[in-house]
Amino acid sequence: MMADNRTMAQLLEAPTEGYEDAIVVPEITRNNFEIKHGLLNLVQNKQFFGQDKEDPHAHIRYFDKITSTMKFPNVPSTSVKLMLFPFSLEGAARIWLEKEPPRSILTWDDLVSKFINKFFPPSKTTNLRNEITRFQQKFDETFYEAWDRFNDLLRGCPHHGFSELHQLDTFYNALNSNDQDSLNSAAGGNFLDKMPRECLKIIESKSKVRQSRSKAIVSKVSTSSSTPAVSSDVAELKDMVRALILDKKNQTPAPAPVKAVEQSCVTCGGGHSYQNCPATDGNIYRDNIQEYVSQAAAVNYNQGNASYRPQMVANQIRPPGFPPMQNHQNNHNRDQFQPIGNIF
Repeated sequence: MMADNRTMAQLLEAPTEGYEDAIVVPEITRNNFEIKHGLLNLVQNKQFFGQDKEDPHAHIRYFDKITSTMKFPNVPSTSVKLMLFPFSLEGAARIWLEKEPPRSILTWDDLVSKFINKFFPPSKTTNLRNEITRFQQKFDETFYEAWDRFNDLLRGCPHHGFSELHQLDTFYNALNSNDQDSLNSAAGGNFLDKMPRECLKIIESKSKVRQSRSKAIVSKVSTSSSTPAVSSDVAELKDMVRALILDKKNQTPAPAPVKAVEQSCVTCGGGHSYQNCPATDGNIYRDNIQEYVSQAAAVNYNQGNASYRPQMVANQIRPPGFPPMQNHQNNHNRDQFQPIGNIF
């Protein structure tokens, strides 16, 4: 065994081996082989990031289409794909490829298989298959839109495994009664009595006639009855009324805050009624309260007499415990205006 004569600094250096790529590109014997920048830019123009909403199958189809636009003599197309595919990845997808074991991907089929299994796991396949099986035409969806959405689900899971018969049967039963009747009419009877290929031609022919925005909206009440279709004019009218109501609510001013009525005692000015004034004792009230009330009553009674001057009303009902007060001024006035005798 040979002695290791490397120094401490050399032994502590990071190793330079074991950093080979996961993809093994076969050796290209052509001397003047070169990938044009235009092709490289096309590949990088639509990269795959490995996000949940991205479709790895769609990425493979796009990548195949781009790389098939250019042919290189004496160079296999699979070698070009293996060389360019890393440039089509970014983010989590690029990190995934970098973590794959070195020299573990030898062919294009190996790369596609590992890529699909990584970003299209079996759980996603199960979810998409369930979506296809439970497909239902939406409430305000035209026949064309329903057929287009159904095909998007099929393309999103190319390995769904459903036969053409199963696909046609699922789509027909997912339609509303109006569109089912339209297919039956186009078939000259029962749509399901036709051959699968004939049914597909009828559906594709009907889907080419794109309906206007005045869609027939059908709400199924039961299996035997349905509500009549509602035109778009009615729907627009409802929207206008709803907008007017909302605008009126927004323009209505908010009610002014009501200020609470505060109690004030006429005796001491405190925040309570004069009956509960601590300055009084039980039901005994001070004379100034009685005089204030009496004067207020006299002023209200003689409001129309400008020359009237309020007098202290003495013989009013007083609280228990207060003796009646004599008002000599009132007696004087009464004597002053006492008639002397009969005029007539």
